[in-house]
Amino acid sequence: MPHPSEPPKPFRAAQTARAWALLVGAGLLLSLAPPLPASHAQAAQRQQQEPQPPRPAPPEEILDEEDVLRIDTDLVLVDLTVTDAEGRPVRGLRAEDFKLYEDGEERPIAFVNVERRAGAERPVAVVFAVDVSGSMTADEMVRLQGALGAFSQKISERPATFALMSFGTSAKIHQQFTDSREKLSRSFTRLMREAEGLSTHTYDAVDDAIRLLVRHAPRTRSRQLLKRAVVVVTDGFPVGDTVSPGTVIERANEAGVSVYTVTLPSFSRLLASTGKKRAPLPTPLDVSGLAEKTGGSNFYADSEDYEPLFRALAEEVTSTYVLAFYPPEEKRRDGRLHTIRVEAPRGLHLRQNRTTYKSREP
Repeated sequence: MPHPSEPPKPFRAAQTARAWALLVGAGLLLSLAPPLPASHAQAAQRQQQEPQPPRPAPPEEILDEEDVLRIDTDLVLVDLTVTDAEGRPVRGLRAEDFKLYEDGEERPIAFVNVERRAGAERPVAVVFAVDVSGSMTADEMVRLQGALGAFSQKISERPATFALMSFGTSAKIHQQFTDSREKLSRSFTRLMREAEGLSTHTYDAVDDAIRLLVRHAPRTRSRQLLKRAVVVVTDGFPVGDTVSPGTVIERANEAGVSVYTVTLPSFSRLLASTGKKRAPLPTPLDVSGLAEKTGGSNFYADSEDYEPLFRALAEEVTSTYVLAFYPPEEKRRDGRLHTIRVEAPRGLHLRQNRTTYKSREP
């Protein structure tokens, strides 16, 4: 006779059968279902154990406007100005038209940011550094105001920002970066010549202008890299500087800044000749290589009308390319100085804003 608390044997058999059916059905469902993903900890552990493939070399491409804001810190950028035999800017070149060498070995070009992309002009940031020392004549200062206005008007077709500073015995900022040509024009009228000024701290002023660009000018605008430039207007004879030309060139290279010089006429830089034409004497500013070694150029005012010269200068400042490349892995963090050399198609002249770069410390 069964115990009163136990169910009848037929009931227990049926219950056992249903339990086995449920277990078998669950097993079948598990076998048909996709496997569950591993936990994040397990995935991370497997990732650490598995060897990582080497980073593939980036493909050669024209820089897309959306990509410029995602520049890798390992990329090395080089600004280029390309001119023909007559000195006129050359546009429309592509990555395959250039060859780039690092420490003498050719490297793939990661991208080229052209002067005009999809109808948009490349933006620029320019600092005017104007000599107001006693060697500058009052007449030169008056004509210079109109010429600086002609420069800014020529560039007004593209996104641009300008700053103005003067220098003599010391540097003074008259206008911080502004997009307004009206503000810039008003700041030109505030330039005052130091009649008794005997010092011309040109390299100190350029050093200050580079620092101004790095600290206060945007690096990109409208999803494009800005062209950074310093336009130095002087008689070409620096006196009393505390910063050496080599240091200024190095800092300009590191900041991606090109320096353009405009040497105004004065009796000290003209060589008398038998003819009507007078040849300019090389100035210490020319000899230092400040313009050439930063990808800029030297301009000489040889007439009373400065405006055509400054329009030509504006044309050159805005006619540039940006090339970028990835150094090999072993050179990216060795803390050493490496050389960069770029070749353009035969018959064209090329200027780089830098010929070296220093990799990050290990």
